[in-house]
Amino acid sequence: MMALARTDIRWRAFGDGGPKVVLLHGGLQSAANFSRLAAALAGEFTVYVPDRRGRGLSGPAAAGHGLRAEIADLAAVLDETGARNVFGLSSGAVVALRAAMELPIERLALYEPPLKHGGHDPVAWLSRYEAELSRGRTAAAFTTVVKGTGGARLLPRPALLPLAGLAVRNPEIAALVPTMRLDAAVVEDAAGPLSTYATVRAETLLLGGERSPAYLKAVLLGLEPVLPRVRRVTLSGVGHLAADNSGKPALVAAELRKFFR
Repeated sequence: MMALARTDIRWRAFGDGGPKVVLLHGGLQSAANFSRLAAALAGEFTVYVPDRRGRGLSGPAAAGHGLRAEIADLAAVLDETGARNVFGLSSGAVVALRAAMELPIERLALYEPPLKHGGHDPVAWLSRYEAELSRGRTAAAFTTVVKGTGGARLLPRPALLPLAGLAVRNPEIAALVPTMRLDAAVVEDAAGPLSTYATVRAETLLLGGERSPAYLKAVLLGLEPVLPRVRRVTLSGVGHLAADNSGKPALVAAELRKFFR
């Protein structure tokens, strides 16, 4: 078994009473992206929002970073906080789902994990992204990720590039662009039939957006008959990033309050 490099995992805490909930962010995000969602839950829950490795206040990811390291980090957060409820968005949902096969997670809420399913490769963008990063073209790499993961579907790449150039002038966003290779590693490590998840015993809530890409909706449809204790909810008028500060986190919070209560 490969030894995992140790690193500091930092988190933000919200609220001071009620059930304990961990929120796992997705790609191109840090814990800061869930501040509105966490605040919406803090009145009824104690909420912990970790920065995953290489993001925000947490330590760097080591060479060969992948799913095992992410599960180990979540295990450490659960052990330290005593939380048994987990919400994950996108690649964070992949981590949470795989972790639920082995960690003491009792309630699991997943927002559109980008698992490989039905012939669709959710990391087909990776080689172009790596080539652009290697040439220092951060805005182009950002654009490749956004288009490759199904964002800005109605906006052609040439129109998106200038907007990406403005976005990566923000040093916090620019620092997150290289971390997408960590999210890609998680998705690639999780590749396999959805039937793998039949061993998950946690009560599970599958969340998705009405406006999300079709392949993400297909993953949820594929997981629903596999997971033993599951229900699925589609949120109207939102897409993949509903839980983000820039989306409509209040809609997500309303479902999580019902589920984790």
